[in-house]
Amino acid sequence: MSAQQITPELRQWIVAQAAAGQPPDAVLKSMMSSGWDEDIAMAALEDTLRGFLVDHAKANDLPLPVVVPEPMALMGEVVLHAGDREVQVLTHMRSPRVIVFGGLLSDDECDEIVDLAGRRLARSETVKLDTGASEVNEARTSEGMFFGRGENPVCARVEARIAALLNWPLENGEGLQVLRYRPGAEYKPHYDYFDPSQPGTPSILKRGGQRVASLVMYLNTPARGGATTFPDVNLEVGPLKGNAVFFSYDRPHPMTRTLHGGAPVLEGEKWVATKWLREGRFE
Repeated sequence: MSAQQITPELRQWIVAQAAAGQPPDAVLKSMMSSGWDEDIAMAALEDTLRGFLVDHAKANDLPLPVVVPEPMALMGEVVLHAGDREVQVLTHMRSPRVIVFGGLLSDDECDEIVDLAGRRLARSETVKLDTGASEVNEARTSEGMFFGRGENPVCARVEARIAALLNWPLENGEGLQVLRYRPGAEYKPHYDYFDPSQPGTPSILKRGGQRVASLVMYLNTPARGGATTFPDVNLEVGPLKGNAVFFSYDRPHPMTRTLHGGAPVLEGEKWVATKWLREGRFE
């Protein structure tokens, strides 16, 4: 098996499969059934598809794709190891890359984060892209706060778990942001990446590069409403305590179809903790 070579013909075949709409896991299974070693097949698949995406971006004047967190090998996993905890894969999409996790946090962890955050809540702000500063925005009608990375034992434990689950360096993560949505509160659809066309973006990117993925963790279950919505693909994720929704975006462009929002809370309140992942170390 060690003598197997990744030839130009193999790369052409992989590109042809991708162009025909075959998902990566199906291509990988086909290669393995033909006798390819799994590690060599995976390396050929990843390298070829990355090159294909780069060529496509250059040909169409699009931002170049970057490597993003990927929790799954796309081999039918239903349970993933996250360091100190087993996490369920409840559902996943390939495009956009969305995964719903079950049981990422325990009830006690959710309650502790809510208790610690509740003492420091203020009206939520958004990043003002023309300057890089933060401001209150009518599109975001929640209350929130930020923990520093590793600020307390529960945050440090959860952050280590996230790093293990998402296969992404712990130091590339921003600190947890906790939000409370009261009845009627919402967050209108938006993108989490920083728009390269805005003058304030370069100063934001100095702290760790572009955002490449988001993880929204539900700290309680509201009585009604409050789903995380993905309008481009008509997907809604219900906010169930301890669960989380992950999505990645390999370039700062709407083509990633990661437009998302928080639907209005109709009854009760909703608490979430969000973890954003950067390209590099976040300072």
